[in-house]
Amino acid sequence: MYLIDGHNLIGQMEDISLSDPNDEAKLVQKLIGFSARMKKKCVVIFDRGITGGKSRMSTATVEVVFAAANTDADRIMIGRIKAARNVQEWVVVSNDRVVLDAARMRKMRAIKSKDFAQLIKPAQAPNKDDVLDKDGRSSEVYPSPAEVEAWLKIFSQRK
Repeated sequence: MYLIDGHNLIGQMEDISLSDPNDEAKLVQKLIGFSARMKKKCVVIFDRGITGGKSRMSTATVEVVFAAANTDADRIMIGRIKAARNVQEWVVVSNDRVVLDAARMRKMRAIKSKDFAQLIKPAQAPNKDDVLDKDGRSSEVYPSPAEVEAWLKIFSQRK
């Protein structure tokens, strides 16, 4: 489970700007993809919400929280760090030393936002030259129609 300072992370993203009026929504979309790939849940905390609390942007795997006017993301994160159970399951993502120190005091893993920004990048499609063998032939292997049919049957049986 990841506890993330949203605006700290946006400030480290190459493709999202804090000046973008949709910056929070864009980050949430990236976190949804990351969460699906990693099979981990995320809680992202943002400063300056219109109303504080859990946002309607939240999904089953990404909880989105905005700080009310009388608090900030750091205070909310520190409160969640202090209240957390199963601390070994948590990874705290922030650039704020006070937040990272609070996590470390509870024996939680802590990571700087710039490092996490690299982790949430989706895998790049391979370069054309990377999928050719030494004779210039494609080295990609594709399933046969029978294999595709077998996998479709397996996945359609899962509920």
